[in-house]
Amino acid sequence: MTALMTVLGIVVFAVGLMVSIAWHELGHLSTAKLFKIRVPQYMVGFGPTIWSRKKGETEYGFKAVPLGGYIRMIGMFPPGEDGRVTARSTSPWRSMIEDARSAAFEELQPGDEDRLFYTRKPWKRVIVMFAGPFMNLILAVALFLGVFMGFGVNTRTTVIGQVSDCVISQSDTSKRDPNNPCTAHDPVAPAKTAGFRAGDTFVSFNGKPVKDWAQLSEDIRTGAGKADIVVLRDGKQVTLHPTLTTNTVARTDKDGNYVDGTVKAGFLGFSPATHIEQLGFGASVSHMGDMARQGVSSLVSLPQRIPDLWNSAFNGAPRKADSPMGVVGAARVGGEVFALKEPAVDRIMTMVMLVAGFNLSLFLFNMLPLLPLDGGHIAGALWESIRRHTARVFRRPDPGPFDVAKLMPVAYVVAGIFVSFTLLVLIADVVNPVKLSS
Repeated sequence: MTALMTVLGIVVFAVGLMVSIAWHELGHLSTAKLFKIRVPQYMVGFGPTIWSRKKGETEYGFKAVPLGGYIRMIGMFPPGEDGRVTARSTSPWRSMIEDARSAAFEELQPGDEDRLFYTRKPWKRVIVMFAGPFMNLILAVALFLGVFMGFGVNTRTTVIGQVSDCVISQSDTSKRDPNNPCTAHDPVAPAKTAGFRAGDTFVSFNGKPVKDWAQLSEDIRTGAGKADIVVLRDGKQVTLHPTLTTNTVARTDKDGNYVDGTVKAGFLGFSPATHIEQLGFGASVSHMGDMARQGVSSLVSLPQRIPDLWNSAFNGAPRKADSPMGVVGAARVGGEVFALKEPAVDRIMTMVMLVAGFNLSLFLFNMLPLLPLDGGHIAGALWESIRRHTARVFRRPDPGPFDVAKLMPVAYVVAGIFVSFTLLVLIADVVNPVKLSS
């Protein structure tokens, strides 16, 4: 049954992935048609076509490799300075430019002269290229709001769920046996020494009332040394006197949620109990804002994660829980989600969150101002608008459309870097995957 549920989870995630890609391309398609740009193809996937049907002037279909999608728009790049689109050169860089330019006019038909992408005003081109990532953002927001407001989020409480047996550095946790992590050399956890029990509810910390997990976490982290803690146990208040030690623990944000990195801080030694709490609209938006900021931070830090990925893929180093994942890794996590011994609704909501997070990542990644990403085309259109407005202000001749094709050599380099990084992540996902237990 576990194997069946794992396969089902992978299939469900794959369907969610395909829907997300199709939804993204629908944004490009609908706005391109709105602005009368001819679109010969709308495809989900890459490689050989497994099904297609032509409706009107556009061929709609699915391809064999479900790792992306595209639409073909006529005239993505303007003609060269000589007005030609088939010029060749012995220079490999120039050939890249002209090959890209030629492909943009490959399916040009009589009457298409007024239906070319590059002839549209810059703001229209920005809308067409932004519409794809924006569709992913809309889907992510809808799914997140549905989970946060309709189901809730797992929230840490001020009740002790489990008392730790020993003090273990955060950096050593992944190296220990999760069923028996303590060794004879590890110090006993202060909470266990002081007599804390599972089910105890924190009432006050050094005379200050405990309001929520975020405050309690901060008090413990800054309160190394002797402390007076009052807990509610079996309806009675009990005062305990632990001596908090200093330990390397996971970094937290202002709400007490764990984020990337570690820090030296006070340590008591327990895990808080959790419960599902529904969020209001404002709290849900705030929570999504935090997730978006973490997503941007993770995107910026991708180059720094390459050594860890390399070591995980080829040197057997432990895979970090916050390590970048590709489609294969995410699909494996989706399989693990459905195989969990949890209520069905919990597993479904976790899968929805996984798909929502994938869509948020698609939005953020595609907005990078680099070709061949959508953000690169947006940047080109904005630069053209700035050039033309500047020329108009200073009464200079119109510089004409910005020739994005000239950036194609850079686009190939960027694409090469992306492909190499994707392959590295794929290898790590196969040989040393991120697991939910991480």
